[in-house]
Amino acid sequence: MGIYSLITGRRGPSGFGSASTAEDVSQGIDATHLTAIITGGTGGIGMETARIMAKRGAHVVIGARNMGAAENAKAEILSQNANARVTLLHLDLSSFKSIKAFVRDFHALHLPLNILINNAGVMFCPYQLSEDGIELQFATNHIGHFLLTNLLLETMKTTAKTTGVEGRILNLSSIAHIYTYQEGIQFDSINDICCYSDKKAYGQSKLANILHANELSRQLQEEGVNITVNSVHPGLILTNLFQHTALLMRFLKFFSFYLWKNIPQGAATTCYVALHPSLKEVTGKYFADCNEVTPSKLARDETLAQKLWDFSVKLINSVSKKNTY
Repeated sequence: MGIYSLITGRRGPSGFGSASTAEDVSQGIDATHLTAIITGGTGGIGMETARIMAKRGAHVVIGARNMGAAENAKAEILSQNANARVTLLHLDLSSFKSIKAFVRDFHALHLPLNILINNAGVMFCPYQLSEDGIELQFATNHIGHFLLTNLLLETMKTTAKTTGVEGRILNLSSIAHIYTYQEGIQFDSINDICCYSDKKAYGQSKLANILHANELSRQLQEEGVNITVNSVHPGLILTNLFQHTALLMRFLKFFSFYLWKNIPQGAATTCYVALHPSLKEVTGKYFADCNEVTPSKLARDETLAQKLWDFSVKLINSVSKKNTY
């Protein structure tokens, strides 16, 4: 799926392409037996994903930092589908305390969990540290989702085992994963301000999303667990994610309009990978325009993926020892 396919919307082997919408790829799918968590489902492609999942019958749990925006999103979804099942829980992925509180709140609902969509993120932020002392883009986009996934994994395993329904985990990555630091992940200088680049730090976090998905997929396959893990590139969509470079992005879009998607198209790959029956047992893959594609060499490095996993576990343990939540 190259530039020609992106511009023309030509469909790939899946039967879908860059012009396909979330409605298109989920047409006819019954998700009434599924419960899905979507992080950052209050706007943009996250909200569209939540809307479509709810329209197909899934019970959607939205993890949101801004609860006012979450209430507005829920109201919008319900205005179009009065029978939609939407639950809102507070979640700030840059905060270990908030992530653990979210998981406690979710468990208190006594719901199964079939699908986890790690959608939320920040982009091109000026240098700053999270409340746990981790560079914000790495903390929010990777570490937060890594911790969240690990804390929800037993629930997903139990659900998959008791229902016999395949669980699915999705990490929203980006084509930006190719533009990262030379070594891929700066393990020894994650928080160093001296070498910080807002663009490369974002690319690093998106590379981490793919590596995380690949390594978790490998581990679950070894265990024989009925859960798949994949990563997706939604495409170029002008959403609030570009808040730190809004003027620049609008300028670039003017000269490259044929490369950009609207929000329904941007949510298509997520909904395809989360719901489509043709992807049963497909795991450890990277998707763009609703088709499997090959990510960068670094993203396919199994040793780097294992190193990132170990680094992430140690970082979380180190922070958790300092703070009692």
